[in-house]
Amino acid sequence: MILTGPAIAAAVHTGEITIDPYDPARISPNAYDWRLGDTLRLCGGDLDAAAPTVFTEQHIPTRGLILVPGLLYLGITHERTGSETFAQILNGDRTTGSLGIWVHVSAPLGHQGHAIRWTLEICVAKPVRVYPGMTFGKLAFIAAHGHPDSYQRQAAKYAATDGIDISRLYKEINGGSR
Repeated sequence: MILTGPAIAAAVHTGEITIDPYDPARISPNAYDWRLGDTLRLCGGDLDAAAPTVFTEQHIPTRGLILVPGLLYLGITHERTGSETFAQILNGDRTTGSLGIWVHVSAPLGHQGHAIRWTLEICVAKPVRVYPGMTFGKLAFIAAHGHPDSYQRQAAKYAATDGIDISRLYKEINGGSR
């Protein structure tokens, strides 16, 4: 079951959902409009699943930054979101998609108990200027069925996320030795 906008607002008010910073004007009928943070990691060249990703970090200036095709950008949400009660689904939206920005296609699920600023996978079809704090997608909350199991209490590889993360798949391949 997906929460309605008013249900999200009520759950933020009671503390069942964390959205920080929270702006009630960003509530839509079934989601919260999240924003792009102010930092990107640029991953160029060949990527190897068995090795840590090499990147450069770039602050997005207030005048914006032009993203170009052929690079993988890892970004971060402006908001920190989470809930011990609800799971989250984070996606881009039509406003960014119409600019040829593909955001967070591969990992939209936020588990119960994972309160984070999300790492975003971003690719673009054409050069496009983005700005820190711009609306970048929608975050929906869904009710979980069954006994809750908080992500933060598991030995999950991203449980300690605190910022932009590169893939940690290399730790699973050949025991992480490469």
